[in-house]
Amino acid sequence: MANPLDTDAGSELFSSYEAELKLVQADLNQKLDQIPDLSGEPRKAAITQAERALEEANELLDQMRLEKQNIPSATRTKVNQRFRNHESDVDASKRKLRTLSDDRSALFGSRYSDNPNDVQLEQRQQLLSGTDRLERSSQRLKASQALANDTEAIGASTLADLHRQREVIQHTNDTLLESEGYVDRSVKTLRGMARRMATNRIITVSIITVLVLLIIAVIVSKFR
Repeated sequence: MANPLDTDAGSELFSSYEAELKLVQADLNQKLDQIPDLSGEPRKAAITQAERALEEANELLDQMRLEKQNIPSATRTKVNQRFRNHESDVDASKRKLRTLSDDRSALFGSRYSDNPNDVQLEQRQQLLSGTDRLERSSQRLKASQALANDTEAIGASTLADLHRQREVIQHTNDTLLESEGYVDRSVKTLRGMARRMATNRIITVSIITVLVLLIIAVIVSKFR
């Protein structure tokens, strides 16, 4: 059997799949233990239920196989060992179910015959084959529907993210336009200050020039 659940060695999602697989495996083992004591229709019903549990276990293994690729390599060794243990358990259950399913004398009871000309046997085989194909088609349809739902959810999430990003870009553009307006006003203010400084400089120079001329005039008038 698989090792105990070790949440420190794997991701939370992987551990969730692992816990669910343990429940499915326990249910599958219980069904496999009941099948040898059954015959006829109850046995066929039990085998069908076991096949569904086995398919669910395989689906969980597929999910775990994908998820363990996202686990850091430092802890992936333990996770790989746990995964191989689970995979081995499921394979053992699959072989046991195949053995039980091939026991047609127990499956059909006293009506079973190995005579290849037995029309009823051929019809039963065709019925079982058709039921298996229908069940597999139903499971694939459910998987496709689940995938479509996941894809739709991802698409909706992506659209929501794009809408938020558009709002951020729009806000950033508005901020840039507002900043540009501030810069224009600052440039105009600086230009006005520069003009006033130039004007003040000219006025100051003019006043100093007038004062110098007046001083020279006063000095000249004294020496005459």
